[in-house]
Amino acid sequence: MRQFDLSPLYRSAIGFDRLASMLDNASRNEQNQNGYPPYNIELINEHAYRITMAIAGFSKQEVSILTEHNMLTVTGTKQPEETERQYLYQGIAARGFERKFQLADHVKVTDATLENGLLHIDLVQEIPEAMKPRTIEIS
Repeated sequence: MRQFDLSPLYRSAIGFDRLASMLDNASRNEQNQNGYPPYNIELINEHAYRITMAIAGFSKQEVSILTEHNMLTVTGTKQPEETERQYLYQGIAARGFERKFQLADHVKVTDATLENGLLHIDLVQEIPEAMKPRTIEIS
């Protein structure tokens, strides 16, 4: 992975130090995560998104979704099977996972559903009224 020097940004911009740390965290998280489980990120409309993760074999009780400080963490903990099985070939991954997503400001998780081995997480960006553009009447 390339290393980016963001020091020129610090000289001319105030308050963007958080942006630099977000970029650093995003690149570090991507390096630490393998490709499991696979996922899609879908744009539903201008302010709505959906993350779909393929987590076949996991039940609702084995998956947890946590949001904290603009970070969405999806964790799957596979429970050990009660019966011993002898596999001739095991191609279905039954290992635990942790996948992290950096969320933009004001993005909230609204719903999560698990159906047919796919976990759907719906997100919406709710911009506060104070931050929305407004027209000023000229008197």
